[in-house]
Amino acid sequence: MATLEPINLIKGWPSTSLLPTHHLSRAAQTALADTSIAFPGLLYGPDEGYAPLRDTLGSWLTSFYQPEQPIGQERITISGGASQNLACLLQVFTDPVYTRDVLFAAPAYMLAFRIFQDNGFSGKMKAVPEDDHGMDMVALRRALEESEKRSPDNRSPMFKPPRPYAKYYRHVIYCVPTFSNPSSRTLPLDRRTELVKLAREFDALVISDDVYDFLQWPADPNDSKSTSITKALLPRLVDIDRFLDGGAERPGADGYGNTTSSGSFSKIAGPGLRVGWSEGSPKFAYGVSQTGSSCSGGAPSQLTSTYMNILVKEGTMSEHIFKILQPAYAARYKTLVSAIQKHLCPHGAKLPKSNQPIVGGYFLWLTLPDTIKAVDFVKRCQIEAQVIIAPGNIFEVPGDDSVKFEHSVRLTFSWIDQVLMIEAVKRISVVLESCLKGEGPTANHKQQYQPVLK
Repeated sequence: MATLEPINLIKGWPSTSLLPTHHLSRAAQTALADTSIAFPGLLYGPDEGYAPLRDTLGSWLTSFYQPEQPIGQERITISGGASQNLACLLQVFTDPVYTRDVLFAAPAYMLAFRIFQDNGFSGKMKAVPEDDHGMDMVALRRALEESEKRSPDNRSPMFKPPRPYAKYYRHVIYCVPTFSNPSSRTLPLDRRTELVKLAREFDALVISDDVYDFLQWPADPNDSKSTSITKALLPRLVDIDRFLDGGAERPGADGYGNTTSSGSFSKIAGPGLRVGWSEGSPKFAYGVSQTGSSCSGGAPSQLTSTYMNILVKEGTMSEHIFKILQPAYAARYKTLVSAIQKHLCPHGAKLPKSNQPIVGGYFLWLTLPDTIKAVDFVKRCQIEAQVIIAPGNIFEVPGDDSVKFEHSVRLTFSWIDQVLMIEAVKRISVVLESCLKGEGPTANHKQQYQPVLK
């Protein structure tokens, strides 16, 4: 009997079939053929990043998010992607002693943990649980209050000197507000506003990864309308912080604000480009640009920033997102949801509840029956069905056992095509049924399943 081909539902990567390679090739040729673009692109750039892209991004983001006032380039600093951006933010705006805790919406993006650990926050990371509507604001307030009580005498930085271009925040809150990784939940407007208010009250910096916002479509699988949605579902936290009660320039404020938006082209154009950005108040954005690595060599991604400036400014990037990516990922999402509902839900698996009319991102969060441990289930799926999925425990905040995900798994719909998704879920259902029957793994499990690749 033929061996099953492995299917990867763990990889949070864009599908190679959807990468805009021909557009990037043309943009690169255009940039390198024009010395007025190529020379600045190949030399050390300004700390804040390639100025034309900052200006273009401001207009592009204004069109999509529609804030009360336009977004100027002074609010944007170019980075090497959202992960590098996070590292820079922690280097500039936190002190590992003065900054009391890092609070994560849990389940949390697992690859962010090491970045916080590298910046001295091992043992200071705390989980704030999500419910069906995202991060629980009551639990967040309680966590902030408890943190303040634990450190009443912690009044000054111990490891970092005063800096004229930055400040140190007492707390950091990390979240993915829209189409979260891994839970796929979206924080509603009332909670976004409450989150900003809490950040102001406790001198916290909210770092929001807004990398999936453009990838959205109707939640109703029977919606026959166009899946192209050209405006953001909700205002970002950074937009709320900018305008709520006068923003960062309100009386008594220090001008830095309490939120920053991390954006990136990784999910919509390709992670190898390593082009992202940090948005915040002008004072905050300048502080990001003063990270030592940027001052040493200028902003990262200087050359590829010239390519992306061309594609965004001429409208090609928007056309690619709205006409190619949104319909393609919507179809994959609906295929995976349908397969789960048909093959897994009858066995007790559950998808998160949501009242949002729009969904998106890359991931689905699935809860298994209470009798099944995700760690064991994931191993069996890989060994017996050759399907790779992510167990919920890797999204638990290290060092905090208060919020566990022993019965949850994450499935990715961005990487593989629809036929393979259906096949993967069918294979998973065989493993799930076997687990529910109390059958242990056996050597011949692999031969008991015939793949259907139609």
